[in-house]
Amino acid sequence: NRNLAVLFLGTEVSKQEKDPDFWKEWAQRTLKNALTLQDLNKNVAKNIILFLGDGMGVPTVTAARILKGQLSGQNGEETQLEMDKFPYVALSKTYNTNAQVPDSAGTATAYLCGVKANEGTVGVSAAAVKSQCNTTRGNEVTSILKWAKDAGKSVGIVTTTRVNHATPSAAYAHCVDRDWYSDGDMPAEALQSGCKDIARQLFENIPDIDVIMGGGRRNMYPRNTPDVEYPGDKKHNGTRKDGRNLVGEWTDRMKDKRGYYVWNRKDLFSLNPNNVDYLLGLFEPADLPYELERNKETDPSLTEMVDVAIKILRKNERGFYLLVEGGRIDHGHHDGKAKQALHEAVEMDRAITRAGLLTSIYDTLTVVTADHSHVFSFGGYTHRGNSIFGLAPIMSDIDQKPFTSILYGNGPGFKFVNGARENVSTVDYEHNNYQAQAAVPLSMETHGGEDVAIFSKGPLAHLLHGVQEQHYIPHVMAYAACIGQNKDHCHTNSGSPSLSHISPTLALLLSVKWLLC
Repeated sequence: NRNLAVLFLGTEVSKQEKDPDFWKEWAQRTLKNALTLQDLNKNVAKNIILFLGDGMGVPTVTAARILKGQLSGQNGEETQLEMDKFPYVALSKTYNTNAQVPDSAGTATAYLCGVKANEGTVGVSAAAVKSQCNTTRGNEVTSILKWAKDAGKSVGIVTTTRVNHATPSAAYAHCVDRDWYSDGDMPAEALQSGCKDIARQLFENIPDIDVIMGGGRRNMYPRNTPDVEYPGDKKHNGTRKDGRNLVGEWTDRMKDKRGYYVWNRKDLFSLNPNNVDYLLGLFEPADLPYELERNKETDPSLTEMVDVAIKILRKNERGFYLLVEGGRIDHGHHDGKAKQALHEAVEMDRAITRAGLLTSIYDTLTVVTADHSHVFSFGGYTHRGNSIFGLAPIMSDIDQKPFTSILYGNGPGFKFVNGARENVSTVDYEHNNYQAQAAVPLSMETHGGEDVAIFSKGPLAHLLHGVQEQHYIPHVMAYAACIGQNKDHCHTNSGSPSLSHISPTLALLLSVKWLLC
C-alpha cells in the first residue's frame, strides 16, 4: 500500500535498532533465559497469589505496557510489564455456562471455585438459576480461599471495588444474584426464603478471613446510618434493613485476636503488620476511586494494600492464599474511559511487582489473569512511540476526519454532531475522562468474548499452559499448594507437605530393586 509506505517514512528509528546484531543479541539472551526453564520448579507452593485484572483482555495488557513505558519517558512498545516477565503464559476460555460473552460473577466462580457457572451468580453451580433464591441450597460450591483456610493457611482479599462485588464475593459467598450486596438490595421473597445478602456472607460463611481490604462500607451498616467519611452525603448512608452493624460485630469478635478495623490510609499505615493478625479495611462507601482520582491522603493504592496484606499473611508458617483484584480496569472500559482503565492496569502491575519483592519464586505460585475482555482496541497504523491515547496519523478516507487510535466496538463514546461523526480534534482526547469513540451507541460498553491471558510463575506454574478452560486455574493452584481435593501426590514431612514426582517407570524399578534385596 503506497499510502502506508509514505506514512511510515517519517517514523524515526534509533541507531541501535538499525543494527541487525541488536535484535540477534536480544533474541539470544531471551533464548538463554528460556533454556533455564527446562529445570521445572516442582516445589510445594507454600503461598499462592491470584492477581485478577477485571476486564483486562490482551489488548488492554498491550496498551497498558505501552502506557507504562511512556510514563517513564520511553516509546512504550519495548517496555515490559511485570506480568510480561512471568515464564509461563496460557489462554483462558471465559464463557459462562449460559453465556458466550461472560460476566464477572460466573467467571469468578470458575477461577475461584473451579466450576463453570451461570452469569450473574457467585459460588453456586450452573444448577442454580439467577435471582431464584430457592435454587441456592444444595448447589453451593466452595472456593480455593476456603480450601486454603481449611488447610491452615492465612487468607486475604484485596480489591479496588467493593469487597462484596462480583469477583471477591465468589471467594466466600453462595448467591444466585451478584447484586444482592446487602439485604436492602434483595426482594422480600428472597429474604423470606432464607437467602443471605453477600455482605452478611462475608462475615458469616468464613468468619476468620485474615485480611479484607477494599470498599463497600455502606452495605455493612443499618439503613440511613451516616458514613464516617461523608456524613453529609445521604447516598453514602448505610443500606441494611436488618439493623445490623456488621463492622461493629466483626470488631467485637476480633478485639482480643489482634484484629483491627481501618477506614482510611492514615489508620492503615499506623498499624505494624507484625502486631496484626486480622485486618478489615473499608476505605470507601462503595468502590475505591480510580487511581488517577485517588486522594493519596485518605485512600491507599492497590500496591499499598497488597504490601500490608502480604506482610500480615506471611507470618503464618503454613503460608497463605491472597486474592488481589484490579477491579476498576473493568469500570473504566464500561465507561468508555480508556485512560482510567489503562492507569488501573498499570497500578495493578505495580502491585504485582511489590508482591514479587515480598515473596520468593521458590515457594510462591503467582498467577495473573483476567475474568473477561472488553470491546476495546487500538490501531490505525500509529507511529512508534505515538501516545497510546493519541490520534492515528491518517484521516478517515470516508468522512475526512481524524480518529484516535483507541476505539470501542460499542459504548457511550458514540457521538454524532450535526448528523456526522464528532471531529475529535475539537475535543481533549487525552483528558482523563475522555470517552473514546464507539461504533454502536450504548450507555455502558460491553464485555468482549475472546480468550484472556494467564501469566504464571513459581511452583508448578508450567501446568498453566496452552488453551485452557477458565475453571482449570484454581485446580492447578490447589494442586501446587497441596490443598483441596487432589492431594494424592503430596506427602507430609515434619508437618509440611512435599510433592512426590517419581515417574511410574522409576517407581517400578525401585520396587524391583527392593524385592531383589
